[in-house]
Amino acid sequence: MELKGKRIAILADNVYQEMELWYPLYRFQEAGAEVVVAGAKAGQTYTSKLGYPATTQLSYDDLRASEFDGVIIPGGYAPDHIRRYPKANHFVKEIHDQGKLVAAICHGPWVLCSAYGLLKGRRVTSFFAIKDDVVNAGASWEDAEVVVDGNLVTSRKPDDLPAFCRAAIQVLLHAAVAV
Repeated sequence: MELKGKRIAILADNVYQEMELWYPLYRFQEAGAEVVVAGAKAGQTYTSKLGYPATTQLSYDDLRASEFDGVIIPGGYAPDHIRRYPKANHFVKEIHDQGKLVAAICHGPWVLCSAYGLLKGRRVTSFFAIKDDVVNAGASWEDAEVVVDGNLVTSRKPDDLPAFCRAAIQVLLHAAVAV
């Protein structure tokens, strides 16, 4: 149980990409982490692109960066909804500033674009359609299965999930975390 004692938040909203939420959730649980699904409202059920439900345990109001070791932002169109909540953007930025894991896949980097300068000077990847948004937020975009820049892990699409999760786990195991 390599991630025993680690606590990870996965952000959810309607029209999330199924694989990009559930694959990391189960992979991180399998490795021993506590995984918490968070959204605008606690106890709210959000549906995926295909209608698959995910119910949140915590709201953005309830999230405290000091209580988590990382955050995962799945893709689909949910990130466009998530980024509209300043508390979600602040949480992601605080996790980042504390040197903890920030992992985003597919359209997930849309949230990073709104997280108060988080992408300035960083190396990232994403779904190709949001490349301009990522670059305009100050990042250097790469077309790669996974890009790791310090505590920041990004990938392009569901096919990249194995590499995405492996890299995120390595960051969780080796990243210097501020206490």
